[in-house]
Amino acid sequence: MTKPNTKTQPKSSAEDPFLWLEDRTGKEALDWVHRQNEVTTGELQGDPSYQAYFQTALDLMTAEDNIAVGSALNGHVYNFWQDKTNVLGLWRRTTVASYKTEKPDWETIIDFDSLSAKEGVKWVFSGASRLYPDFSRCLLSLSPDGGDASEMREFDIETKSFVEDGFRAPASKSGFIWLDKDTVIVSAAFEEDEKTQSGYPRVVKLWQRGTRLEDATPIFEAQKQDLAAGGSLEFDGDKRYLFLTRTLDFFASHSFLRLPSGENRRIPLPDDVTDTALFRDQLVFGVRSPWTAPDGTLCRPDGLYSLDFARWIETNALGPVETVLKPAGRVSIAGIARTLDRLFINLMDNVRGKVVACDRSGSGWSLEPVALPENGNVGISHAERFGSSVSFSFTDFLTPSSIIWSDDNAATLATVKSQPARFDASSLVSEQFEARSKDGTMVPYFVVRRRDQNGPVPTLLYGYGGFEVPLLPGYAGVRGRLWLEKGNAYVQANIRGGGEFGPNWHQAALKANRQNAFDDFIAAAQDLVKRGIATPATLGIQGGSNGGLLTGVSLTQHPELFGAVIIDVPLLDMLRYTELPPGASWMAEYGDPAKPEEAAWLAAYSPYQHVETDAAYPPVLLTTSTADDRVHPGHARKMAGRLQAAGHTKTLFFEETEGGHGGRGDRRPQAAQAAMKYVFLQRALNGTA
Repeated sequence: MTKPNTKTQPKSSAEDPFLWLEDRTGKEALDWVHRQNEVTTGELQGDPSYQAYFQTALDLMTAEDNIAVGSALNGHVYNFWQDKTNVLGLWRRTTVASYKTEKPDWETIIDFDSLSAKEGVKWVFSGASRLYPDFSRCLLSLSPDGGDASEMREFDIETKSFVEDGFRAPASKSGFIWLDKDTVIVSAAFEEDEKTQSGYPRVVKLWQRGTRLEDATPIFEAQKQDLAAGGSLEFDGDKRYLFLTRTLDFFASHSFLRLPSGENRRIPLPDDVTDTALFRDQLVFGVRSPWTAPDGTLCRPDGLYSLDFARWIETNALGPVETVLKPAGRVSIAGIARTLDRLFINLMDNVRGKVVACDRSGSGWSLEPVALPENGNVGISHAERFGSSVSFSFTDFLTPSSIIWSDDNAATLATVKSQPARFDASSLVSEQFEARSKDGTMVPYFVVRRRDQNGPVPTLLYGYGGFEVPLLPGYAGVRGRLWLEKGNAYVQANIRGGGEFGPNWHQAALKANRQNAFDDFIAAAQDLVKRGIATPATLGIQGGSNGGLLTGVSLTQHPELFGAVIIDVPLLDMLRYTELPPGASWMAEYGDPAKPEEAAWLAAYSPYQHVETDAAYPPVLLTTSTADDRVHPGHARKMAGRLQAAGHTKTLFFEETEGGHGGRGDRRPQAAQAAMKYVFLQRALNGTA
């Protein structure tokens, strides 16, 4: 572990003068938010360039020719769509044949703008669990504010109406899936005793039609200190299995099979198992750390393995473990998906995507690559679990997204959707470089800039670095139009803590090693300056959520390296993050501030406690949402309050009132935020802030 910046002794939470800003909906706190918003919108929306930026962002976000990404099920392709007219969106479907045409004939299932107008609530679509085998009934999730908590209602797709006296539950973080037409599996988080300490479901219940939700029968429980409990219904051919999962933390879980006898039998795999799927009586799995199976097979991270699941059910003993995919250097697994007859593995090879198709016969596993475009971000858009259709996405920083479709398990492929170009990329180039981090680790990063760049330009460096989540190349029209077309550069750093190179890359920045991620980001910034792409005065940084922590730490540890800092929906007070729900769920990533040893490493970098009055901080913009029930808005509020109180007058704060952690719902507030951020960057990095 590299030594962090420790020149400021963090204050204890008992001395926190901005604790009152943690009151999410308290009058005093919201009055402060409204005053801050007035200042920020006055400055940024008052800029002469703002209105054109906003209109461009909104036009691109709601364009009629955006790709309608869909998934096939039982002869239809389902899609959620938003545009200028359908602000809250349409849930709709069309036939597979129609979807492949230039202008599909869409059938609206639910018009959320009409529903919201009728009921007086701005409903945000949060997904639907559909009933096997005809999929016409669904359990519809509706968020009242764009947050994670959703209301559930039973809905009939054929009649396009809510089912009278059907299943219904109030807004919560509970989960609902069908067991059969008269039984719902409820992962319950309604009452306090049903919640884990993180606020997620702790109890799984069976809810029979015609009975009250509170009378549902408990069949499984997690511990209070666990992350969550949940249930899932899995199919393998004509076989159906109910799995119950006790999620210990973000990276560890115990899975159980519900047997016909009512017994919940634990599947004897390691706690850190990942990437699981049932395929032809085989349970496919990966691991985050090396594990030796009972038969002596060594299972390693970034490989895939399988065991005879039918045999385990019959004998309650693990048989031989087979290797599906061998690990390879700098190749990691991005995900797996299956159709009825084929298993697909999405891989990342040095942060470039590819897909492998797997089959199984009596002789074992066979693999072959799917013939997809190379040197970009390839993903699996959908795999029809009960059919043979599968689609893939392809994009990179300069190539608009496309959908490549197959109706025969990827034997034949056709590009069926391509998004039009949103900006002129003819003069741009995408390059990959490496920076040497403080401990010698080589950290890759992408740079998108003008091919003829001569000297430093305003440059935006983006990072995340947490929770084994990779940052991949992707086309972004708003970024292209409002940033790249103006001669600026965009940089994306693949720092440790992310999932670009599998579990080991993530674990290298876990808990006590968190400083490695921050050092990697700083190394990328310094390398950009060394290469002459930017200077500190022209270099801005941005990150959201865990990436907001990253940019917050970068601000307090190395303010001299940056000309502007954007901190979105962040964690910043790492000595109190577990006290702000659902912060306790992230202790496996960061550590527990209630334990002195772990509090010490958290205190060493926690940005909120390291704000200094005599530091020369660049302009800062913090954003959050009142409706964010994943990362509490108190983090951003308190950081803004402390920076301003310390005399850093170039600190701006903006809080949206709806949209949750990911800014879901109405595109207009999203476009406004995007415009304000690019105005902020242009002003700060061109020396006009």
